[in-house]
Amino acid sequence: MQNSQTLNESLPKHIAVIMDGNGRWAKSRGKPRVFGHKRGVAAVRKTITTAARLHIKAITLFAFSSENWRRPEEEVGLLMELFITVLTSEVKKLHKNNLRLRVIGDKSRFNDRLQQKIAEAEELTSENTGMVINIAANYGGKWDITQAVQKVASRVASGDITPQDIEEQTIAQYLTMSDLDDVDLLIRTSGECRISNFMLWQMAYAEMYFTEEHWPEFNEDSLVKAIAWFMNRERRFGCTGEQIKALMEEN
Repeated sequence: MQNSQTLNESLPKHIAVIMDGNGRWAKSRGKPRVFGHKRGVAAVRKTITTAARLHIKAITLFAFSSENWRRPEEEVGLLMELFITVLTSEVKKLHKNNLRLRVIGDKSRFNDRLQQKIAEAEELTSENTGMVINIAANYGGKWDITQAVQKVASRVASGDITPQDIEEQTIAQYLTMSDLDDVDLLIRTSGECRISNFMLWQMAYAEMYFTEEHWPEFNEDSLVKAIAWFMNRERRFGCTGEQIKALMEEN
């Protein structure tokens, strides 16, 4: 049996999640897609709670990609309203539990009301020292790299650096989440096996875990199973789900 310190040290520091399958889950039950999105909020709560109990340093949830604007206008509008509602209702709980909330992506396309809610939520939790929760909204991995390269190009244009000075770290410092560890574990639900333009740079060496579960079905046991898979695959510690649950109790 591995000791608690060894297990804690082998946990992923940064987990990324592509929360897929809300619409398919709802459709299979004869419900509208928005019903799945609302049920998906409960899965977000369970995932954040479980990760925080395990003292994971950061979790990044892919809530809305830059490609999602192509969805029907009504669904996009409902998603935006749901986003505002969740920000309003959940941020005080996150703050109370010393969790830090950040929204990553091009926020300029959101309406003024949503941008204000995001700014208020980020400000309220900005000094918290617990787990960082990144919500990727209107986010794309190619956009992230592009905006970082634009900033580096501006430095070259101003004579601050030369093209020969540009290294990986020069670009990396301008990416979103540059202050966090790169992603150790990517989880994608609903059986799709692709990364869909999510954190292309930050996931260069991530272990990728795909599950058939739709996102509304994802719960504490689902996350524990994914983390155990990661630890067995990446660290070769032979960890079990029971050991991880015991860690949750200790933490």
